[in-house]
Amino acid sequence: MANWDRILRGSHLFGQHWGGYGLSLGGWFGYQFVDWFVLVSGFSLVLSLKGKPLAVKSFLKERLWRILLPFWTTGMLAYPVLWAIGRWTETYSPDAWHSFAGLTFPLMFEFGGKLLLATSGPWWFVPLIVSFAIVFPILWKLSRRWGMGRLVGVAIALTLIYRLLAVYILGGHPTYAMQETPSGWQPFVPFVAKLGTFVVGMAVAVAYTQGRGVMFWSGRRAIGLGLPMYTVGFVFQFYEWGWVVADGLLALGLGLVTMALFRPMARLGFASRCMTYLGKHSYSYFLVHNFVIDRLIRLWVKQDIDRYYWGLLFAVVGTFGLALAIDALTPWVARGLVQSARWIDRQLAKPAMNSWMPMVEDLVLYQGQWGWQISQVERVEHSDRTFYLCRISRMGRTLWVNQQDLVLDEDRERQSLEVRGSRK
Repeated sequence: MANWDRILRGSHLFGQHWGGYGLSLGGWFGYQFVDWFVLVSGFSLVLSLKGKPLAVKSFLKERLWRILLPFWTTGMLAYPVLWAIGRWTETYSPDAWHSFAGLTFPLMFEFGGKLLLATSGPWWFVPLIVSFAIVFPILWKLSRRWGMGRLVGVAIALTLIYRLLAVYILGGHPTYAMQETPSGWQPFVPFVAKLGTFVVGMAVAVAYTQGRGVMFWSGRRAIGLGLPMYTVGFVFQFYEWGWVVADGLLALGLGLVTMALFRPMARLGFASRCMTYLGKHSYSYFLVHNFVIDRLIRLWVKQDIDRYYWGLLFAVVGTFGLALAIDALTPWVARGLVQSARWIDRQLAKPAMNSWMPMVEDLVLYQGQWGWQISQVERVEHSDRTFYLCRISRMGRTLWVNQQDLVLDEDRERQSLEVRGSRK
């Protein structure tokens, strides 16, 4: 009852009417969708394979680029604006060290995301996203080897054991808890604290691709199981012993309920297209939303409830506009980074010792052996560079090699030229 009384007192902050109560509850319990997102991430990463074998290198490259490029674009655009607003209004802006940590992430990678909090509170979640992208190939390989059912059991067991340790040994508490503990919420942000939820999402996706599982349940069945799970998780979150299982129950319950509520929209063409379009820009929206809301409340809304409601509409629309801008600029940022890296590489590349132009009859050293002679030269153009393939011969043996693997035998070549000149 003490917890409920505290919620009721806080629900008056946005006005004493049902709209205000609803917004207040959203502010109090919006964090529950963090674990829901972890569940959906496991689901979506499996579907991203499209039934094909997992190519680890290309998967990691694609996933990390999709996470980091919008993040870097947001940082490049946001930091100058944050500094300008901070100076103009004499309010908070990230200091040089935390700005550097944000712009160079993941150079300063750490699971808790502490270095990113000074820029944007929700950015603590980005290291968690990166973590799951990195461990997914390992989990996928284990699911093929052990079977998905066994992997789910092991992942849930590891998660429960870790969360027990996090509460009773490591001195931590979940991100939403208000009471103070020795280690704060840091023990609950590494991926292992949410591993079971992520793997359950993977299992749901595997079953879906096989035409079975909860994705094919009726809406009544999904809500019938999801709502009690959510209710139990909701109650458990208010108790220290409940922190061990509350997040997983909340995620599974919300997953079933939201699936039942939103699945009918997939059958409506316009609604489905709108949700797909919004989904494409949701990550950039997440990255930038706190900048808009935080500065809007600090600089304009302050304690004025009426301004808050007007500002809320502006924040939703304005943030989406910024998300569209970020997604439009991200390919240009990627292109600029790649071209800059290539230019720097060309400028700093060590000049090749064998920068000579290979010619037929040149005498060369190959792998420390002298006596090789070039008998044929082919020019090859690949991407943005040009190189030469040389056919070399020695004592009846013939090879095709890259010019970079050859060194002109200058002494013997000089002697050969002198002999040729004397014959003339």
